[in-house]
Amino acid sequence: MQHPVGSPLPPPHQPGHGPALGWSPAAHHPGPPQGPAPLPPPAPGYPVAPRQAPSPHPGSGPAPHQPPPAPAPHQPAPAAPAPDTTGHVPLPPGGPVAVPSVPPATAAAPDPTTTTLAVLLIGPAGAGKTSVAKYWADHRRVPTAHISLDDVREWVRSGFADPQTGWNEHSEAQYRLARRTCGFSARNFLANGISCILDDAVFPDRPVVGLGGWKRHVGPGLLPVVLLPGLDIVLERNAERSGNRRLTDEEVARIHGRMAGWYGSGLPIIDNSQLDIPETAHLLDEVLSRSIASPPNW
Repeated sequence: MQHPVGSPLPPPHQPGHGPALGWSPAAHHPGPPQGPAPLPPPAPGYPVAPRQAPSPHPGSGPAPHQPPPAPAPHQPAPAAPAPDTTGHVPLPPGGPVAVPSVPPATAAAPDPTTTTLAVLLIGPAGAGKTSVAKYWADHRRVPTAHISLDDVREWVRSGFADPQTGWNEHSEAQYRLARRTCGFSARNFLANGISCILDDAVFPDRPVVGLGGWKRHVGPGLLPVVLLPGLDIVLERNAERSGNRRLTDEEVARIHGRMAGWYGSGLPIIDNSQLDIPETAHLLDEVLSRSIASPPNW
């Protein structure tokens, strides 16, 4: 005699006897439900409750009342990843500086002394770029940094490629590195709400040291302004310099002549031949106010 696989075997029985007492096949072989058990008779004196008709399909009757499931606890939205930080100062996202927004026509002229700006001061050696940039940064009503490309280039001590000894692949590589470092510093300052003014002798006819690199490293929101005094003033100021910042008169004259190419470029030009440093800085604010309202195409 065979039994279903996995079901318990019945206890053995003796010949001439029925199945062993206490063993029921239904207890060990699951099958369809047999319906509710009969109710005991009611006690005398108690009314008889009407009996509910059995469901035509066993197991399909109304389920006992279940309390509604508790609402799932509110899951807060995942927090955005924290920006990369250095100490408590967030690093810039890496995007270029955007063009300053143009104010509505009915608004008053923008105040460059309270606006977060990135300014590039261009000019030949002896134009007063560094002096004007420092003064302008010192006297603004909002935090402002000054970044001089010549200062950054001179961070290289041993192996410094001095352009005065000749412009070659080494001096060009160090110039590019310094410009890229200045651009990163400017974006970092601006990302933390600090304006910056940079100064460099950018040539209009040399792409290597042209505006394209500055626009690439800082962004289209950079506002370039040219300082271009007369040649006699530039020669006089250069004579007051010392060290590797002082150039020969021939080199100064050559650079000044090439800077004249900025005329007709569309960039604002300040002739500060007869202006001292505070006056030049004040005129720079006026020029920047116009540049914010109508950014130059460069």
